[in-house]
Amino acid sequence: MTHINYKAEGIIFDIQRFSLNDGPGIRTIAFFKGCPLRCLWCSNPESQIQKSVVMFEEEKCVRCGSCEKVCNYGAASLNNPKRIDRTKCVGCGECAGICPVGALVLKGEKITVEHLIRVLKKDEIIYRKSNGGITLSGGEPLVQWKFATELLKACKAQGWHTAIETTGQGTEEAVESVFPFVDQVLLDVKTMDSELHKKVTGVTTDIIRKNAKRITEIAQTIIRIPTIPTINDSDENYIKTIEYAKTLKGVDTIHILPYHMYGENKYTLLDREYPMGFEIKPLSRERAEELKNLVLSRGLKCAIGG
Repeated sequence: MTHINYKAEGIIFDIQRFSLNDGPGIRTIAFFKGCPLRCLWCSNPESQIQKSVVMFEEEKCVRCGSCEKVCNYGAASLNNPKRIDRTKCVGCGECAGICPVGALVLKGEKITVEHLIRVLKKDEIIYRKSNGGITLSGGEPLVQWKFATELLKACKAQGWHTAIETTGQGTEEAVESVFPFVDQVLLDVKTMDSELHKKVTGVTTDIIRKNAKRITEIAQTIIRIPTIPTINDSDENYIKTIEYAKTLKGVDTIHILPYHMYGENKYTLLDREYPMGFEIKPLSRERAEELKNLVLSRGLKCAIGG
């Protein structure tokens, strides 16, 4: 019998229930903090650093001063139009906890496997009836691979289907620890051009390619292409990605993830510039269909979204 450390701790920033994406059936998605990539189009910037962060929504603020009074680090101030001095904030969440109108929100909470399993069990009957389960997302779950491993083991002990959204950027130790307990891998492949990959994500494809080979040997894998106009939506990049996918064991499906700007407002809440800018527009449905037909014509299954 596999030993499970239910006291293992991790940091998550959200739990999304009743999801119809990111794996089969109806699912609950646990979003992990921490990511080694800095994708220009990232829709979850609050996930990038592993420590907790505070978001500030100015429109909700009533200037009651509660945050300023409770902050022990001098980070919260009514004199600051952004309300939080990010150089002083330690992410303790005291300000968010006392804010009466929800203008300050803490993203990132320490949680044990035991606690998280209790939360997930609330929807256990839905997983069973819909053939759904649990998906680990982020961020990048491989950053917190020890916690991810124990959580996945605990989910498997409950009989739940497990999935993981991953960039594939992680240590060999993380890969060997996590993926034996994963039923379905949703592996992002942005571009085959390593130099371009580094320009738009901050890392080359070297580790990702090495890990992808091993991941697909361990667990059933779907390749997903976050598709951004002018960056990686060319026929040439898609053809190279399709041919690469065919070299990976058992991979027969590609999911096209059209670029969107849903996460843009989060950068404002974090007092950060949106790195993509506003010149690049979301991928059109027509172009997504063209790319889908390209994948199908080359012998792989394909879906838009997923």
